[in-house]
Amino acid sequence: MEPFLAVVVGGLFAAGLYMILRRSIVKLLIGLVLLSNAANLVIFVTAGLHRGVPPLVPEGASAPLHTVADPLPQALVLTAIVISFGVLAFAMALVHRTHAMVKTDDINDLTSTDS
Repeated sequence: MEPFLAVVVGGLFAAGLYMILRRSIVKLLIGLVLLSNAANLVIFVTAGLHRGVPPLVPEGASAPLHTVADPLPQALVLTAIVISFGVLAFAMALVHRTHAMVKTDDINDLTSTDS
C-alpha cells in the first residue's frame, strides 16, 4: 500500500507544481491546494500505515495492551488542514479583489497595475 501512496504523493506534487506554474491565478490556487494535500499525505505515509486501537492505557497498566495508532501524525495533519484552509480562504479573497480591480486572471497582466 505504501508504494502506491508514494506514487500518489508524487503525482499530487507534480500536478500541484504544474498548476502553480500556469499563468492563471485560479490555477495557482488549485496548485496550492494540491501541494498542501500532498504534504498531508506525506506525513501519513512517513508515519506508517498501521491500524490499531486508540492510544488509551487501561487502569492499572503501565502501557497499552494492544498495538495502538500513533496520534501525532493525525494531530499534525489536522492542524495542517486547518491552516491550509485559512490560507486558501485568504488567497481566494485576495484573488477575488485582484480580479475585481484588474479585470483579468492572467498573472502576467498584473505587473501593469501601477495606475
